[in-house]
Amino acid sequence: MKVYDADHIRNVALVGHQGSGKTMLAEAMLLDTGAIKRMGSIMEGNTVSDYHPSEKERGMSVFASLLHVEFGGNKINVIDTPGYPDFIGEVSASLHVVDSAIFVINASEGVQVGTELAWRAAVKESTPSMFVINQLDKPDADFRDLVEQIQGRFGRGATVIQIPAGNGSRSIIDVLLMTQITYDANGKMSSKPIDENFREEAELLHNELIENIAENDEGLMELFFEKGTLTEQEMRAGLRAAMIRHQLFPIFLTSATENIGIARLMEFVGNVCPTPNQMPAAKTVGGGTIKPDSDGEPVAFIYHTMSEQHVGDYSFFRIHSGSLTAGMDLVNANTGASERLGQLYTINGHDRDPVEKMYSGDLGALVKLKNTHTNDTLHRKGSHVVMEKIEFPSPTYKTAVVTVREGEEDKLAQGLHQLHEEDPSLTITHDQNLHQLVLGAQGEVQLEIAKFRLKNRFGVDIEYRKPRVAYLETVQSRARAKYRHKKQTGGSGQFADIHLLVEPADAEFVPPDDIKVRGEHTEKTAWGSSVHFIDGIVGGVIDMRRFFGAIQKGVMESCAQGPLSGYPVGDIRVVVTDGAMHAVDSNEAAFKSAARACFQDAFRQATPVILEPIYGVEVLIPDSYTGDVMGDMNTRRARIQGMDAEGVFQKIIAQVPEAELYRYSTSLRSMTQGRGLHRSTFDHYEAMPRHIQDAVVAEHEATVAVEH
Repeated sequence: MKVYDADHIRNVALVGHQGSGKTMLAEAMLLDTGAIKRMGSIMEGNTVSDYHPSEKERGMSVFASLLHVEFGGNKINVIDTPGYPDFIGEVSASLHVVDSAIFVINASEGVQVGTELAWRAAVKESTPSMFVINQLDKPDADFRDLVEQIQGRFGRGATVIQIPAGNGSRSIIDVLLMTQITYDANGKMSSKPIDENFREEAELLHNELIENIAENDEGLMELFFEKGTLTEQEMRAGLRAAMIRHQLFPIFLTSATENIGIARLMEFVGNVCPTPNQMPAAKTVGGGTIKPDSDGEPVAFIYHTMSEQHVGDYSFFRIHSGSLTAGMDLVNANTGASERLGQLYTINGHDRDPVEKMYSGDLGALVKLKNTHTNDTLHRKGSHVVMEKIEFPSPTYKTAVVTVREGEEDKLAQGLHQLHEEDPSLTITHDQNLHQLVLGAQGEVQLEIAKFRLKNRFGVDIEYRKPRVAYLETVQSRARAKYRHKKQTGGSGQFADIHLLVEPADAEFVPPDDIKVRGEHTEKTAWGSSVHFIDGIVGGVIDMRRFFGAIQKGVMESCAQGPLSGYPVGDIRVVVTDGAMHAVDSNEAAFKSAARACFQDAFRQATPVILEPIYGVEVLIPDSYTGDVMGDMNTRRARIQGMDAEGVFQKIIAQVPEAELYRYSTSLRSMTQGRGLHRSTFDHYEAMPRHIQDAVVAEHEATVAVEH
């Protein structure tokens, strides 16, 4: 294949809701450029980009697929992204490395939640964007209503470039070129003067387009005032500049399955969409930037990893500077490991074509890198350039996972590690305190795909379960207890007498009159809390140099499984106030046992409570769903902190107990027809209501009774 420089490369991502026609648009582009002989179909499972078994099984895109076409002397790299909201991580990664986003909108359905999600990601990445209304040949498609939807959701910068020449027509009026384009059954386009009945509307839109372009460029504005119009070349340059500044978003028309509008779309991509050289310099860690200089030092960024059977791991990259060739030695800037590059490939879905060299601005793939992963930067030894990382979305859905068959935990760990490598938005947390493995995802579909892949690829059957909540136990008042441990078995026995004071550790210790602080120590726990120990022994009744450590161990053992409900204890103070020892029978084991029992007695008397984690939650919804979502929040013990308008959406800010957030993303989608979004972050712990605490304690007691 021909090698292209940055001036002859276009990098675009097809984004939008599931079913909008992104994959078929990619098929049509491949067909029109001769990359394939016939178009595949979603139903038959033979499209170029949806080649993965899980995609064929579900009939939907799951992974972002890299494709490329050669058109008009340019190489157009196309990333076909999934549209289902659960896979927004794939969209985020793709938008991080392309120079333009093409938002594909189903003409029958209009703007949907996948479109809105992708738009937020594109705004975050400052990606130049355009819209393609697809399947416009459908009889129920209303072009003007669709334009109003787009402009209502995404602003008046959405600018019409094409209009249909009648419903169901194979002709399109292009108001940039001021011509009428007709497509035959093979997608070949022919131009003619605009029909008289569309002429007036076309001229009006043409003038609006010129004004919109001129308004966003001072130099073009002066030309417009001077000449009263702009040339086609000036309009193209102005459109490109406005797209880069995120001011204008052209609207095009296609019908991918009928091969209508595809050739003109690719022509626009080649003539107007920015090249890598025309984009602002890419950001590097530390606030620097880097331009795509083909003669510069090589810098490549890994944006995606995918494992292929019989091949190994593909590492998909964008070259930000210099060029790459097989056999080149580079260093992973994130790990310091050296990597020798193998064969370079250009990719069309499952198919790969070897190339000798690739220049800055290009997208491609490598295989069998030893120690390089998604979000890593490769550069020459001695370079300090590190590219900014992709920011993957935080999980909105969490579930515990267990193997169906015992003894397959290692296989599960291996499989989950590989799945996370390929999709970093799928997170894995091993909670050793609660003895559970928790998967974090964007929703149930993403988890079902993970389950399918674990079974079919790694041979591991799994079950999802409701995750346990990381409750904590603590006390709200001060209490004392004493305990004597005495055991005689012949010969040396065991003896330890201990008096303890237990209280909350939320303030500085104010000792009672009978206690004098002799020493203290704060023990940090594995569950993120602390236990403050104080030595208050007077007169040497207990040898604290010998037994203070054993006393602390006994208390910490009790704290690991709290006396009330079995959950860990935290943020308390334990004062050793008095006791006794025996010259022969006292030992560390005796004092550890005595401390454990004494602590449990004192804890139960100190007004014990169970603390539950409270999360800060932000919910973004269309205004029409506010009442339903607020009502549902009230059933979840939420405390509403406020509401803000965010564009056409309402943002509800609340604090919600973690226990009430299980499957919330699914409920929210159901309430809002898929258009509601939320994010949550841990905020603090607080005491749970008494009736809920009683239920948690009763469940624990029932579990203990069954075990014994």
